[in-house]
Amino acid sequence: CLPANQERFANGKLVTVQFHPSAQVVMTAGHDRSVSLFQVKNFSLNPKIQSIYLENFPIYKARFSVDGEQVIATGTHHSMFFVYDMMAGSIIPIPKVRGVEEKFLRNFELSPDGSFMLLIGTSGYLHLLSMKTKELISTMKVNGRCTASAFTPDSSKIYSYSKEGEVFIWDVRSRKCLHKFEDEGSLEGKCIAVSKNNQYVACGSSSGVVNLYTTDACLKENHPKPVKAIMNLVTSATCVTFNPTTEILAVASRDADEAVKLV
Repeated sequence: CLPANQERFANGKLVTVQFHPSAQVVMTAGHDRSVSLFQVKNFSLNPKIQSIYLENFPIYKARFSVDGEQVIATGTHHSMFFVYDMMAGSIIPIPKVRGVEEKFLRNFELSPDGSFMLLIGTSGYLHLLSMKTKELISTMKVNGRCTASAFTPDSSKIYSYSKEGEVFIWDVRSRKCLHKFEDEGSLEGKCIAVSKNNQYVACGSSSGVVNLYTTDACLKENHPKPVKAIMNLVTSATCVTFNPTTEILAVASRDADEAVKLV
């Protein structure tokens, strides 16, 4: 296969590569302040559809909306974010979300049902926004600092992983904390994922260990035992993600070259 972004390599670090939810399109975005879309073709050149440039806005993270009509992009050092409306071809800046007092907005998650956007703030604050209006619905807070969050597949709950190695489980509707548990042996929480069939939760920490739990144990026990502890990474685990059929878990570290393992 040729590189997906063969027609336009980025001039800086790539932070996002994502397939469109329904079209044969792949998006790349990164520190060179651009978001590019490419058509995915069978082993031939992947033609560039377009690139959009966000001035003075190195991108921290970009994601397609669930319906595939928008791209949301946050910056490395900004309290605002951008929405790119692909249908209208317009770039909409969201300069300030009323009620969100954050110096930087970087990490975020989108709910699988397309209703919510979760902004992961500083000092443990989690801001739940309406995806439709981009307005604040509610704010939740974990003890310590939140490093990663994940929605359950039905969008009813949020798992938030703290820097201190605790996982808080929130009810999206009531915004109440249903339960919290300690990730075994975690010195510092880094990344978290919930499988598409809601059977497993994977927690990756700074030691490189990824613990795999059943969701049943996570909801009931304060010190659940992992079904499996994956020790293959020797540097900090910075990405965990399940494949759609929950048969494969990818674990990766951005601190070393080619540190990607499929379990």
